[in-house]
Amino acid sequence: MKKLIAIVDDEEDILNLVSLHLTRAGYNTENFIDSSSFFSFLEQNLPDLVILDLMLPDADGFEVCKHLKKDEKLANIPIIMLTARDEESDKVLGLELGADDYVTKPFSARELVARVKAVLRRQGTKEPELKTDIIKIKDTIVMDLNKYEVFVNGKKIDLTPTEFKIMQLLASRKGWVFSRNQILDYLWKEEKYVLDRTIDVHIRNLREKLGESAKFIKSVRGIGYKLEEW
Repeated sequence: MKKLIAIVDDEEDILNLVSLHLTRAGYNTENFIDSSSFFSFLEQNLPDLVILDLMLPDADGFEVCKHLKKDEKLANIPIIMLTARDEESDKVLGLELGADDYVTKPFSARELVARVKAVLRRQGTKEPELKTDIIKIKDTIVMDLNKYEVFVNGKKIDLTPTEFKIMQLLASRKGWVFSRNQILDYLWKEEKYVLDRTIDVHIRNLREKLGESAKFIKSVRGIGYKLEEW
C-alpha cells in the first residue's frame, strides 16, 4: 500500500507543490491549511508521516508537534517541519520536541521528497548486523526490534524512529565509539542534509527518556557516543 503523507501548511501553493511531487514519487497525500482540520482528520486516520509548517493561522507548529508526541496513538508518526523560520534555535527546538527533520523555505521539492524517503526508510528498516530480535542492556533496558518497542525497568517508553535507530546502532556494538558522522551516515546515508549538532539533540532527548538508564550512553569528547554496560 502507498504511504500516506499529511501536509499541514496555510500556503496553498506550497500545499499543491509538495503534494504534486510526493504524488509523483508514489505517495498518497492529504492537505490541511490549519491545525483544526488536521486534528479532525487524525480522529479517524493515521498518516505514515506529517509535513508540518510552524506558522499556522490557528496554532503554533511547535505546539502541534508537542500534542502529537504526547498522544500515545500518534507519538510514533514521524514529523518533518517545513518553515521559513531558519534560526538555529528554532531547528534545535523542533528536534528537541521530537521532529525527525527540519526543512527551511525556500526549499527544493526534490530534496524534500528525498528527506521523506529517508525518514520513512529509517522508520521501517532494521539493523542487519544484529543477530537477535531482542536486545537487553544490563537487564534494565529491553529493545524489541520487531515491534520497535523499548522498555526500561519493565515500563515502555516512546522513542521517535530516529531515537530508536540511534539506540539500535549503539547497541549493535557495545563499547564501540560511533562518531557523529558515522551516526549521521547510518541514519541518512546519501541524503544527509543535517548538521552534526542534530545528533547531540537526539541523544539528549534519548537520555531524558531513558532516565537513570541514560548512564549506559557515554559521550566521547570530540568524537561521538558509545553504549557501555558498566
